[in-house]
Amino acid sequence: MLKKISALVLAGVTAAALTSCGTSDSGAAAPGGGKTTMGFSQVGAESGWRTANTKSVQEAAKAAGIDLKFSDAQQKQENQIKAIRSYIQQKVDVIAFSPVVESGWDTVLKEAKNANIPVILTDRAVDSADKTLYKTFLGSDFVEEGRKAGKWLTEEYKAEAGPVNIVELQGTTGSAPANDRKAGFAEAIGSDAKFKVVASQTGDFTRAKGKEVMEAFLKSTPDIDVLYAHNDDMALGAIEAIEGAGKVPGKDIKIISVDAVKDGMQALADGKISFIVECSPLLGPQLMDLTKKVLAKEEVPARVVTEETTFTQEQAKKVLASRQY
Repeated sequence: MLKKISALVLAGVTAAALTSCGTSDSGAAAPGGGKTTMGFSQVGAESGWRTANTKSVQEAAKAAGIDLKFSDAQQKQENQIKAIRSYIQQKVDVIAFSPVVESGWDTVLKEAKNANIPVILTDRAVDSADKTLYKTFLGSDFVEEGRKAGKWLTEEYKAEAGPVNIVELQGTTGSAPANDRKAGFAEAIGSDAKFKVVASQTGDFTRAKGKEVMEAFLKSTPDIDVLYAHNDDMALGAIEAIEGAGKVPGKDIKIISVDAVKDGMQALADGKISFIVECSPLLGPQLMDLTKKVLAKEEVPARVVTEETTFTQEQAKKVLASRQY
């Protein structure tokens, strides 16, 4: 009898031990039970913003008890497509990714849909006509970011007759933020003929390319009043080029940028950048919350817009010390 009781106790202890090695109470459960697995394909590590975005996703997945399979596409669409197909083969529970460019995703997204793996877009959108290929898109309103940049410019120069010569450092060609930030800015300044975009070229969202393109702008277009950069890293590279040409950023050439990463905010506080439109990279917690809802078959909005603000020099000085990225 004693042996039977001992055996039962041992069995109970073993079962408890096995349970503790599986999904914890705080972990996210997959549809079939067990721990949720997410396949996440990141654009790359082209900027301080992207690095902060990656960290946010990784930390939020860990906190949510989600097993994250991470892939860096190095800014190449073919790498992302390959990663997504790998996630489909691995039968992950959910796929999330930030598309390098907007077009060319229908085939691989249909493959994910056929495999019954839901897809969540983060930070950047795709231009697929079939909206059933993904569950939701979490990210900023890039068009509105461009509008905010343009509205500040029109207000800053409203008392001047012009012309106001603008050069534009675009993000990666074909990407949603590059397309939309350009469109929103053009919309905001378009009603006043004194604002002239005299040169516009991609800087691939990188500091090195931003410097290189700005150097070319300064040689080909000596009379530049304003630089509009689609992200802080390009703006920071452009500052190096402007200073290298013997000009004073923020005075000789006013700079408008998007992101509000710490280095950009420091340049704003120092007066080298004139205005920054915020684009928060800290999407991880929202992404994990949406993942849980999607897997639980709950209704989620087709579009989830992050809340963001803008910064002048004085505002940057006040919040700089507390910036998380």
